[in-house]
Amino acid sequence: MKQCTHADALPQPEPAPLTETCPECEAAGTHPVQLRKCLECGHVGCCDSSPMRHATAHHKETGHPVMRTFEPGETWRWCFVDHVLV
Repeated sequence: MKQCTHADALPQPEPAPLTETCPECEAAGTHPVQLRKCLECGHVGCCDSSPMRHATAHHKETGHPVMRTFEPGETWRWCFVDHVLV
């Protein structure tokens, strides 16, 4: 079973969210479907079900490997590099 090789290097404590919604969607006037928070820097972006896929774009631009859901009641995390739940 494949494992994330990046989780142990994440900052502790987890970074605070930089915003409460996806700022790129807000600026473009689009609606984010689900929100994701970067566990490296706290950037909040929309998920791949949103038209603009800003969380994935953030990973591609920065190389930050792991994000977690920023939805109430959810706690799962995803590693973009290893393509696994953390």
